[in-house]
Amino acid sequence: MKIAIAGASGRAGSCISAELARRGHSVTGIARNPDRIARLANVTAVSGDANDRAALARLWAGHDAAVSAIHFLDSDPETLIGAARDSGVPRYLVVGGAGSLEVAPGVPLVTTPNFPAAYKAEAERGGVFLDRLRQERELNWTFLSPSALLDSGGRTGKFRLGTDQLLVDSAGKSWISFEDFAVAMADEIERPAHTRARFTVGY
Repeated sequence: MKIAIAGASGRAGSCISAELARRGHSVTGIARNPDRIARLANVTAVSGDANDRAALARLWAGHDAAVSAIHFLDSDPETLIGAARDSGVPRYLVVGGAGSLEVAPGVPLVTTPNFPAAYKAEAERGGVFLDRLRQERELNWTFLSPSALLDSGGRTGKFRLGTDQLLVDSAGKSWISFEDFAVAMADEIERPAHTRARFTVGY
């Protein structure tokens, strides 16, 4: 498959690029500074601005799927969603956040007392992005939320999937590595199971 990734120089974007490349897919990595994109077989680094709708649409056009791995505070939902729609890509996948996942019925994680203040604005914007996607009537989208903690930890390929509820392991920890998050994203691209829906991944 041909897959374009906006934000390919970031931690999530770079891991997704590497995972797709190792599976033999052709990846177009997009970043403002393409020199920061890791040089890998099957990955072509190009310059692009995620806040330029027309330019991004041109870069995404002709691919089987487009992935947005852009921080929500650094982007605009209408620009990204509009670019995906304008590009004509069959699928649009978003690296989401954990803040909008529920810890109890109707209680998003971001509203809980111990949610880190440093990440609250980004988490809230992620929730706004998801709400906007859920109103979308034209685009074939998927929003993948990590667990509460997304960190380096290696690729195991062993994890659980969920929908709108925060996943917690037997020790009460909610986490997933960037590498396994990328595996879940690549699996979804290859074998769509969450069309026009949000899902989550965790240990």
